[in-house]
Amino acid sequence: MSKQVVIIGGGIIGLCSAYYLQKEGHQVSIVDQSNLDAGASYVNAGYLSPSHIVPLSAPGVMKKGLKWMFDSSSPLYIKPRLERDFLKWTWAFNKSCNANHVSKAIPAIKSITLLSQDLYDDIKQEEGFSFHYEKKGLLMLCQTEKMLDEEIKMADLARQEGLEARAIGLDELSRIEPNATMSVKGATYYQCDSHTTPSEFMEEMKAHLRTVGVQFYKNETVKDLEILDGEIVSIITDKQNLKADEFVLAAGSWSYLLSKKLGLKLLLQAGKGYRINTTRVTNISVPAILAEAKVAVTPMNGFTRFAGTMEIAGINHDINTARVEAIAKAATQYYPEIILSSEEKRKAASGLRPVSPDGLPYIGKSSKCKNITIATGHAMMGWSMATATGKLVQEIIDSKKTSLPIDVFSPDRTF
Repeated sequence: MSKQVVIIGGGIIGLCSAYYLQKEGHQVSIVDQSNLDAGASYVNAGYLSPSHIVPLSAPGVMKKGLKWMFDSSSPLYIKPRLERDFLKWTWAFNKSCNANHVSKAIPAIKSITLLSQDLYDDIKQEEGFSFHYEKKGLLMLCQTEKMLDEEIKMADLARQEGLEARAIGLDELSRIEPNATMSVKGATYYQCDSHTTPSEFMEEMKAHLRTVGVQFYKNETVKDLEILDGEIVSIITDKQNLKADEFVLAAGSWSYLLSKKLGLKLLLQAGKGYRINTTRVTNISVPAILAEAKVAVTPMNGFTRFAGTMEIAGINHDINTARVEAIAKAATQYYPEIILSSEEKRKAASGLRPVSPDGLPYIGKSSKCKNITIATGHAMMGWSMATATGKLVQEIIDSKKTSLPIDVFSPDRTF
């Protein structure tokens, strides 16, 4: 039965949810407070990464976070603040940083990222999309023996999970990436990964959705929810009231603000990431993560992107120049022939990623409201999990058996 569905949020998760919902005959509208041309869905590294099976909340991460708290250029920067929501999130994050949680999270992360990768393939073929999409794998480049040992253990873990991953020596590294000069001790290689140019997918998907009748409301902020008998009747924006049978909350880092109106109070923090683009020749042809620096490098269509850092400092779009400089410095440390210019650094952009305390997204219905489906909290894995999340949202709304188990993603889970 066709339903009226309003999706709050026009990022990659919102678009993919709209895609699968309209395919099942639903009448879909998307409302977003932005112009739908910036943010995390546009500035990310473009990875489809089944390799990233360990959640952010892993053993030792909180200890590193405390150590880095007073270094604004560190890979993970958690700005201390006396805010109740932040303190609750921090407490829950610390509780999640244990081996037991990681062992439970790995199969869930692997399943949703592998499904997502398959669905990207399906969408490109079925719709005739032309967005840049390559399957060249992912390198983890290491400058120290200690980090190389850690990454080899991670590759071994991934291989035990059935993923294509292995350690490689410098000779094989030079064959995989023959034209780029690198200063590294060694690397691991995940053949299971692929990469895209995010803006191309976003533009093609928006154009397609408009063609099939999805309504877009840009630059429109959701101010309130009209709720009656445990159901949302309409959402109230700064321009209009939008009524629907079903609603999807996919507003990224802003989702927790609206969740409060449902009494749900999702634990979410905005994790800011940065990117620097260069159109100059870098000779980089294979995506890589600079392991010690936690910087992602992606050869996109017509340019190379250097992206990274996780800055948990509230919702803001301020550019922290120290973090931009850290990314640029890392680029030169690992690729000595690459020196990013002042102009390239000046044009750096940022995006806010919604981070849950346990590193797993929120996907599903909540007992707090009958007709809203939550789809947020993907942290750095939003791009890798987007198509699968969209498919799951459609299956949930249609009361169908989901493509994979979703209990671990429940918005009502406790920490």
